[in-house]
Amino acid sequence: MFDSVKSALEYLRKNDVAMVDLKIVGMSGEWLHVSIPRREFTEKFFVEGVGYDGSSVPGFSTLESGDLAAMPDATTGFVDPFFERPTLSFICNTVTADTKEPYDKDPRGVGQRAEALLAQSGVADRALFGPEFEFNVFDGIHIQDDPYHTAVRILADRDIDEGVGFLIPAQRGYMRTPPLDWTHNLRTKICEMLEEMGVPVHYHHHEVGAAGQCEIEIAMGTLTKVADHTMLIKYVTKNVARMHKKIATFMPKPVYAAAGNGMHVHQKLDLGDKRVFYDETGRNYARLSDLALQYISGLLLHGRALTGLTNPSTNSFKRLVPGYEAPVNLFFSEANRSAAIRVPRYATSPEDKRIEYRPPDFTGNIYLTLASMLMAGLDGVRRKIRPEEHDFGPYDVDMATAKELQAKIAAVPASVREAMRALSEDREFLLAGGVFSNGLIDSWIELKLDREARAVELRPHPYEYQLYLDT
Repeated sequence: MFDSVKSALEYLRKNDVAMVDLKIVGMSGEWLHVSIPRREFTEKFFVEGVGYDGSSVPGFSTLESGDLAAMPDATTGFVDPFFERPTLSFICNTVTADTKEPYDKDPRGVGQRAEALLAQSGVADRALFGPEFEFNVFDGIHIQDDPYHTAVRILADRDIDEGVGFLIPAQRGYMRTPPLDWTHNLRTKICEMLEEMGVPVHYHHHEVGAAGQCEIEIAMGTLTKVADHTMLIKYVTKNVARMHKKIATFMPKPVYAAAGNGMHVHQKLDLGDKRVFYDETGRNYARLSDLALQYISGLLLHGRALTGLTNPSTNSFKRLVPGYEAPVNLFFSEANRSAAIRVPRYATSPEDKRIEYRPPDFTGNIYLTLASMLMAGLDGVRRKIRPEEHDFGPYDVDMATAKELQAKIAAVPASVREAMRALSEDREFLLAGGVFSNGLIDSWIELKLDREARAVELRPHPYEYQLYLDT
């Protein structure tokens, strides 16, 4: 919407704006916000930011040194459609309150440092990413979490349409049409709003899961911009659903025995006008360049550690199980959805040649997810790793049926604790160029294990009562 601070201030001067809303990226990937009356908002906010208490943000600073500042990025401005009064929003970087230096735990700053490192590498000057957005739309969710009452009831289309007959059979929702696809109009409203906010949408459709599972796909873009767009997409999707008295969730596995919500991430590198993932000689598998194969090897070599950032929740590992097209084996292949890395068969031109990393989900912080994948790929390029050196493939088989082959291929971790252990032990590739810091990684692991995983582990699960009540 804006290309500079000057154009943002000009918009504020000429238009009816009641509030300026600053959105801050938290450690876990959530947005926090603070609103400033228009008369208070001046150019100094783009220079000095606005102070906030970082010790109240899980994973950020400590109580005794909690002061941080949110520094708005003028180029991210958009009119927020969900407030009653006209509101102009900006996405912020977090900086230190006194010196205004980049804060090492700021996720958006991590993404920007990863892009800067790439530009200095000589390998490429641009990394392009394209996440796929899978989510469920429910009519309601009732949650009870008391010591003597633990329950979740999901109200989905099968409840309200019972007796009508228009129900999608289990695992057969892919690209169905109305009246079976009752989420079409909702998705269209989401996509129209995103287009108005500058997010280019490729398409949307119903996904495999019967209970209102949807997918939206956007155009590929640079790391920080796509991460910003991802935050917007989740924000718009959840708020539009709420406006229509629905609940939208990107939770990896909200429904047992149904397809989960992944975040498959398409990615490629460019160097000037050269598409460096494309093999011009035609000798390599799937016309992938030597550099692309090295990048793939880096992703797979660090795949177990990456899982600690790309799949950091207890719920992640209810999706990452064999079946339901879940990519649990660290190998690559063309058009193979059982692989951790799929090379789209339809992407044949130099401009389209890319890879798709399939394990991630939306419980990760999108800035850390994209930055960590780029760092892993670049490490593979730097070390000139080849897939065949580590049994990474290519394997053009359904891995679920290839038991002997499975035995020699590494798998993603089976639990959040195993994933965090892998991240802790294999972190050096993330520290290159100061992109990630040890402090950030340690805080992330503590946040995910002590604040989240432990809390889940301590609570009896309803199914345990079926197993053990008669003990």
